[in-house]
Amino acid sequence: MKKLFTCLIFILLAGSKLSASASDLDSLKQKLQLTSDSLKGPIYTQIAAQYLNYDTVLNRHVRYYYQGEALNYTMLALHSYSRFNDTLGLRTCYNNLSKIYRSQRKYSQAKWFILQSNTISRLKNDVPNIIASLIELSAIKTDIKDYTLAMRDLNEALKLAVKNIDPKNESTVQVGYAALYRHMKDYEKATIAIKRHEFLDDSILHKAEEDRLALINKKDSVQIKKQDSIIVKKKVYTSTYKRGPKLSSARHTVSL
Repeated sequence: MKKLFTCLIFILLAGSKLSASASDLDSLKQKLQLTSDSLKGPIYTQIAAQYLNYDTVLNRHVRYYYQGEALNYTMLALHSYSRFNDTLGLRTCYNNLSKIYRSQRKYSQAKWFILQSNTISRLKNDVPNIIASLIELSAIKTDIKDYTLAMRDLNEALKLAVKNIDPKNESTVQVGYAALYRHMKDYEKATIAIKRHEFLDDSILHKAEEDRLALINKKDSVQIKKQDSIIVKKKVYTSTYKRGPKLSSARHTVSL
């Protein structure tokens, strides 16, 4: 029965959007067989990342299969990272597990794992990842209608983003506010949050364009200076060359 189910899954995969990643999975699984235990964590994580694309799968059975495989390989990675005290690897696993459990509506587990991720980020004073985990934590609390605590997490994330002059994450926080307000059926505030998000994104693009033009101008300026320097050197060389025969003639006359 299990073999029949596996065959069915692979038949479905053949027509899915993720069939293109089958060769990547095969390559990674072969690489796993040739790798020592101390280096297997990242490979488990890469395999899990392939399966974590289950969001793009329309077929329910295939999606569940991918969730199960993502969970399995993430747990293997987690044990590997834990053995070697790799905190960054552990944080990646916690984020992935939170995503999977949230997709399965197992909110207690999802919340626990994202809190572990948040704890690691706080210990490392990694502000961008503190913000990211707070946004995800807020989304989980929004799912379970714990709106007050969800708002508190977003408020903290916003405060950190503003304090650290991080408009990209500030924009992401606004998306979180919009989702929260929609759940609360406060559509007016949801619209305000989306407009703020769009304004921040436009500002980021405008700043990026300004920086690009400034870099081009700087390169042009350097190039012009180089060209001017070459011209000046040529003029000096030409002037010296022209004066050379005259000076030689003058010295010859004096010697006579």
